[in-house]
Amino acid sequence: MLLVLANVLYFLWDRFVTETDQSGVDVVDESQLGPPLAVSKTRVAEAARSVGAVLGSGKPSDLAAVVGRSCISIFFKMKAEAEGAVAAYRSEGMRASLRSTQGQVFVGNWVQIRNIPNLKIGAAMIQKLQLGGITDTYLMDDESGQFKISLGLFGEMSRAEKIELQAKSLGLPADITPRTRDATIFYVDIGLPPGRGAGAMIEKYGEVRVLLREKGTCPRSN
Repeated sequence: MLLVLANVLYFLWDRFVTETDQSGVDVVDESQLGPPLAVSKTRVAEAARSVGAVLGSGKPSDLAAVVGRSCISIFFKMKAEAEGAVAAYRSEGMRASLRSTQGQVFVGNWVQIRNIPNLKIGAAMIQKLQLGGITDTYLMDDESGQFKISLGLFGEMSRAEKIELQAKSLGLPADITPRTRDATIFYVDIGLPPGRGAGAMIEKYGEVRVLLREKGTCPRSN
């Protein structure tokens, strides 16, 4: 009887007495967590492209369309060349217009020796240059009342640097300065159609001559 009573008491204690909560670590089987979350790769890619476009990580021509800069201007020195570009791009169905303004035109890289105090020193330098193989030289007045020697005007920087180094090897302080002149310059303004970038124009005319413009400056429809 005592054994039966003990079993009954243990059964009642196990059924109705609750244990107090304690901190610890539960080990949960992965199958109890439910199905994995589905992430759309398409939506993620679209969001990345949108953020990239705003932050400037896309191609320049693509970003121009996103932020509304869908016009460009191409710089020309010669009016005939500019008029030819207008005709060519209009024939492709683009809006193009020609405008002119006054500006500075690059002439070349001028190699010279400056700050020569008098004619005697200048003449001695000329003789030294000619003996060293630099014969295309001439002495001229400087704006400051001194003199300078011109060693040539070169369109290519590499040729100018070659003459500069040759003069310096003779112990003469030659340097290079860019030379410009006032002139009428021309711009062809082009409205890019949807989906059309400026890559081909940049490749043709060079990055320096092709400028992005605000949408408000696009040429009007012809």
